[in-house]
Amino acid sequence: MEKTIRIGTRASDLAVWQAKTVSDQLEYLGYKTTIIEIDSLGDLVLDKPLYQLGVTGVFTRNLDVAMLNGEIDIAVHSAKDVPTVLPEKIVQAAVLKRGDEKDILVFKKNQEFFSEETAVVATGSLRRKAQWLNRYPNHTVVGLRGNVNTRLKKLKTNDWNGAIFAAAGLNRLDLTPENHINLSWMIPAPAQGVVLVTALADDSFSLEACEKINHKETEICATIERDFLNLLEGGCTAPIGALAYIHHEKETVVFKGVLLSQDGKQKIDVTKETKLGYEHTIARYCVGEIFEKGGKGILLRNEGVLSKTHQVFSTKKLLESQKQLIDSSIQFEDSDFIRIRFNRIPPLVVKNEIENVLITSQNAVESLLTSFTSDELQFKNIYCVGRRTKRLIEKKIGKVSHVEKDAAKLAEYLVQNLKGEEVTFFCSDKRLDELPNTLAENNISLQEVQVYKTLFSAQKLTDDIRGVLFFSPSAVQSFLLENSADKIAFCIGETTANEARKHFKEVIIADVSTAESVVKSVNTYYNNI
Repeated sequence: MEKTIRIGTRASDLAVWQAKTVSDQLEYLGYKTTIIEIDSLGDLVLDKPLYQLGVTGVFTRNLDVAMLNGEIDIAVHSAKDVPTVLPEKIVQAAVLKRGDEKDILVFKKNQEFFSEETAVVATGSLRRKAQWLNRYPNHTVVGLRGNVNTRLKKLKTNDWNGAIFAAAGLNRLDLTPENHINLSWMIPAPAQGVVLVTALADDSFSLEACEKINHKETEICATIERDFLNLLEGGCTAPIGALAYIHHEKETVVFKGVLLSQDGKQKIDVTKETKLGYEHTIARYCVGEIFEKGGKGILLRNEGVLSKTHQVFSTKKLLESQKQLIDSSIQFEDSDFIRIRFNRIPPLVVKNEIENVLITSQNAVESLLTSFTSDELQFKNIYCVGRRTKRLIEKKIGKVSHVEKDAAKLAEYLVQNLKGEEVTFFCSDKRLDELPNTLAENNISLQEVQVYKTLFSAQKLTDDIRGVLFFSPSAVQSFLLENSADKIAFCIGETTANEARKHFKEVIIADVSTAESVVKSVNTYYNNI
């Protein structure tokens, strides 16, 4: 072991601490080392956010050049600063056991500002900024650059409520202030808290030495996180968080990832757990789920590719969780274009047990339950349209004999199985003719009971709205009272689509009859144009 391993590092206190740690571990094993400090572009240019410097690896490039020029043998980095694709001829040689991966907030006076409408928090990280704004949209986030000591001093001298730091950096320098809190809800940067060592691919001596200080568990987790970042193609312009850890009792690997728009308004997160030893595909699986939820649109918008927003309107108020799925490239509005008024149903209607009942909407179920108790609704056979309607019926009334995804298919089934029998149809005053006509043509007696009224409440839309989401045929009819059909109709199912096709040239049907699937069809359409 006569060769001295030259360890390259940035000159900041934290970087030197990391290099010294690698040096101590190698020397404990009998190797000789020396530390060489090299300035980086990221350390020299402090008046711009990292994503505006225009290069990848602003903290690693000068060390890479020094290694390729033969000035150092290995380089020590904070793993989160290292590009996911290393330069040619340079390879990952080791990672040390991970430190604290969390982000922390250092606050100046107290934590009362969390409950206030406005506050100012500092960070130089797009990821931290986006997650903070997603959670506290009324706060202001200002830029903060420099080494750990510099950032702590800036916090003291500026009129900020607090600043966000990596816990590992403060802990390693013994600089963690008492007035701090852990941001356990914030997903860290990929490989945060990990020290990574690189070497030349053909330097067998250095590679063999570094292999002896490699921490396998940290390597597994950091690799998953960096693969996730790489597959998302996210550089400094994308707020991406990733955390993998091993659940020792269950012998599984758990992964959590997040992608946000830079303003924090759009957020997509994923969680996946798999058996230890089968974790090699977990990053790819999670990226696929991110893309399915509209992640490509967020990435393109972050990069400035999607400067023009697409305007869409939903004819039904969506839940906040459903709105979160909408691509950031899409400007979205919603309003209820139909209102429902339940009818008072005479007791005689359900006095005797009814043989065959037909229900095509959840509104009909709710209306029945406003007039009768579940015990009073004694139906022998219940036929319905839609899985959600089926679930509601079986939860509140009784077992469903048969369900189809649209009225036309249910009509076909009834024609084949109820020859000459009578059916009671609980419907709206604006029910479609297709199903009743089909049954009448095939000699099935239909008794219609109007259990609710559908009231139109459309509004006039602006000309820049190009796509409209429809969740019922009645919503289509209501829309057309105030608007023209020169738009794209995104429909929840075939029955709604059939009504839309009578008027709209372009009709797109969701894969599954859910609001989430309608939103997905909108994202897919605009991501592909």
